[in-house]
Amino acid sequence: MKKTFLALALVTALAGCNNATQDTHANKEAQASKDAQVSAVASPQQQAQALFQSYFEESMALSPVYATFVGMNEYNDKFSAPISEESLAQSLALEQKYLDKINAIDESALTGQDLLSYQIFKRDRELEIKGYDFPSYLIPLNQMYGIHNMYATLGSGQSAQPFNTYLDYQNFISRTDGFSAYMDSVIVAMREGMEKGVVLPTPIVEKILPQLSVHVVKDAKDSVFYGPVTMLSDNSELSDEQKQQVTEQYQDMILNTLVPTYDKFYQFIETEYLPKARASVGLSELPDGKAWYEYQIETNTTLPLTAEELHEFGQQEVARILAEMNKVKAQVEFDGDLKAFFKFLQEDEQFYWDSEEEVVAAYMDIKDDINQRLPKLFEVFPKADYEVRAVEAFRAASSAGASYQSPAPDGSRPGIFYINTHNLKAQPNFILETLSIHEASPGHHFQITIQQEVKDLPMFRKFGGYTVFSEGWALYAESLGKELGLFSDPYQWYGRLSDEQLRAMRLVVDTGLHAFGWTREQAIDFMAQNSSLAMSDIEAEVERYISIPGQALAYKTGQRAIRDLRNQAQAELGEKFDVRKFHTQVLIDGALPMPILEKKIMAWVATQK
Repeated sequence: MKKTFLALALVTALAGCNNATQDTHANKEAQASKDAQVSAVASPQQQAQALFQSYFEESMALSPVYATFVGMNEYNDKFSAPISEESLAQSLALEQKYLDKINAIDESALTGQDLLSYQIFKRDRELEIKGYDFPSYLIPLNQMYGIHNMYATLGSGQSAQPFNTYLDYQNFISRTDGFSAYMDSVIVAMREGMEKGVVLPTPIVEKILPQLSVHVVKDAKDSVFYGPVTMLSDNSELSDEQKQQVTEQYQDMILNTLVPTYDKFYQFIETEYLPKARASVGLSELPDGKAWYEYQIETNTTLPLTAEELHEFGQQEVARILAEMNKVKAQVEFDGDLKAFFKFLQEDEQFYWDSEEEVVAAYMDIKDDINQRLPKLFEVFPKADYEVRAVEAFRAASSAGASYQSPAPDGSRPGIFYINTHNLKAQPNFILETLSIHEASPGHHFQITIQQEVKDLPMFRKFGGYTVFSEGWALYAESLGKELGLFSDPYQWYGRLSDEQLRAMRLVVDTGLHAFGWTREQAIDFMAQNSSLAMSDIEAEVERYISIPGQALAYKTGQRAIRDLRNQAQAELGEKFDVRKFHTQVLIDGALPMPILEKKIMAWVATQK
């Protein structure tokens, strides 16, 4: 996965519920003043720039946890308002207000970045408003992206929430009260979903239960939320008296707020919700599900694609990659058919790590090798570094094999490449090179960090993104491996094929589940027949596609779009084509919807001529 990058992806589970904090009278007056300033400026360029900033600030007020991830620490004590008709209406009103405002600006008067931002902003507001036709708030969490997991990561002391000063600790205590109230509203929303027949499938609900029970502890020291307390001994900012006070406060917060919150939700899921969970798994099985899935395709690919087109594309790619895998089998002189080769790769001890520490160390070692090769294909590089960490135990069982969390915008925290060591059989060493490329450099870390570091981008672009761009870029980056001098070992090349095969199978399985009535078992069998993935990995992948329809379609569609643009640019420019400059053009304006990226690249090609 996550594809999607972890920090933003996790918070998306919260922001996607369209929740909102309550405007105070002072906030409304301040916003009215800003609106007046926007309308008073003279030029369309100034109006647009002021509008983008105003929208970003208002949206951060409605999603304060997201604000923490992008470095706006004034929101560190706040949590999104509980799910309600009022908060949903407020969030929708924000989108409509800014769509009206952007439509009032003369697009023909804009050029360059201002025009690009205008087109992106307008498109996004229209798509967000369209999304309110579907009741996603009735299923606000799942085993992959859930506020119950995200908040534990946030409160562990190893994420975006700062725990340096006395105020930092008090902020999280205040935020926890908001989290508890929000979780109560999740129960209300999910009960409404039960009444309307909009519920999660049974296997997904079953995966949520252990994610909740792990936080129901008797001793506060056994909680992941106690992590910041263990950091106090090395903290010189707090006095001994403050440290003692914080320790007592956190013990009280854990045992009297967090444990009851998680236990209450666990009891609700186990006794009320699970018996009402559905046997079907496809989004099309829900009310208006066909249109809902079409919206998910549009949202995740930014392209006018149908389920039928994607399903066929996936099947073609699966067949092509199987043929390439057969070539590797012949190259290593394996005696047997492809199915036997898969079994050999799954079972032979030479392909597997002995410990979590060995896995993390191997990915740190390959980091330096890859970084030295990058100037061959790139001329812009991220300033922030990244580190490799194992996925935390409390969420590892249902997490993707790897994921990425972006660095702090101010440089105080590096990017994090998370590797899931829950099942070492799901982390074969032959994916070492391709997985590092995808999650770190020149994949997610490279693209996302450059986007954050580009000067003068509006904040909504600097910290926004599109799955089709970020995941498409990361998969395209994998395809650069041989150009970088990697994949010389045939098994590492097989790892690249295995990774691409996973993305090709996603096209078939995601559309199969949500458009063509496939069962969970049918999807699992398809992936088992066409890959060497561990069964535990396959089950987690299939359940991921069940939970977040359409997201898995972004990888191959984005890769194809970027590769097609490169081929087209190279064909038109001939000897004038410079792959480093092409990559700069793809990366330097941040994530873009694919149609807008195409217009941008074609305009660049024209200038190169």
